[in-house]
Amino acid sequence: MNYNNILANYSDGITTITINRPKKLNALNRETISELHNAFNDADNDENTKVIIITGSGEKAFVAGADISEFADFSVKEGGKLAAEGQELLFDFVENLTTPVIAAINGFALGGGLELAMASHFRITSTNAKMGLPETSLGVIPGYGGTQRLPQLVGKGRAMEMIMTAGMIDANQALNYGLVNHVVAQEELVPFAEKLASKIMRNSSVAIGKAIKAINANYKDGKDGYKVEIKQFGKCFGTEDFVEGTTAFLEKRKAEFPGK
Repeated sequence: MNYNNILANYSDGITTITINRPKKLNALNRETISELHNAFNDADNDENTKVIIITGSGEKAFVAGADISEFADFSVKEGGKLAAEGQELLFDFVENLTTPVIAAINGFALGGGLELAMASHFRITSTNAKMGLPETSLGVIPGYGGTQRLPQLVGKGRAMEMIMTAGMIDANQALNYGLVNHVVAQEELVPFAEKLASKIMRNSSVAIGKAIKAINANYKDGKDGYKVEIKQFGKCFGTEDFVEGTTAFLEKRKAEFPGK
């Protein structure tokens, strides 16, 4: 599929999605959000794709925020609709994919950019990256899940400070906060993400998808994460991957998971 604002490339089990609006510092507008939804959906439905990497073009920005020009004159109703549609179409959608999503943060990840990175299953960043939720400096609050996911990742107090000051943190502080898993040089970012992806791909994609569901359940209102874990654990026993994994272990050989 051809896109106006993103690039999607597949190689050796990995689909890399690159937000490609360098003149706008890869800011998210409605069209880009829609294209990202389609690219993530296509990758998740592609049986050959085992891991998705999301990154930004250039060396300045992952995503420098939302495209403010699109909503500066919105009404209360329009603002609420913007947040609801965006969360459903992209941010919640990414979080609940059963294909692992790695955010490779290559520069500024602000506002909607940080929210997209936080919706991914985990994050790595280049040394030059800066992260923050500056929405309160514009008279608004994070609307794509930022007030929910940031406290889950860094704790309530740190999230309150970041959101109320509208300040940015650097890569090392993000690592210290637990917001990102690894910090590497800019030129090593995507290769390092691919290295992590290759480690993930050694394991059962079916089991990984069920693990994602169980982990996410712990953060959803009305869900008992332990019950979801029990259910997903039980379902594993009916998969070809379970048969192959346990057989390979008993035969002292490397498993060749069929992904079924």
